[in-house]
Amino acid sequence: MYQVCVRRHFDAAHALRGYQGRCENLHGHRYEIVACVESDTLNEIGLATDFTELKRVLDGILARFDHRNLNETPPFDRMNPSAENIARTIYEALRDALPGIRLACVQAYESPDAWATYRED
Repeated sequence: MYQVCVRRHFDAAHALRGYQGRCENLHGHRYEIVACVESDTLNEIGLATDFTELKRVLDGILARFDHRNLNETPPFDRMNPSAENIARTIYEALRDALPGIRLACVQAYESPDAWATYRED
């Protein structure tokens, strides 16, 4: 099994609704997003997937969140912009944008030592 991953980032503000603590206040993060795809085989030139294409598609998805207040940006205007919900939202958008590619997981890092992972089992 091959797993190919890319790491990208975006900067955004958010506030966790209903959270009893400092994160209930508006604050910002440089979100690091890691997207991983899987393949059992390699193509004729020895690639499981093209890094460049995966980055291009992921960058397009992340552009709608970059330098925004996530609480005012769909779908987070209706759901809490937690790392868990961010990972799932990006996963679903990436899965839909890459038909025929098996997406393994998406990780959303709020900081170097705090992140959430979403995958479909």
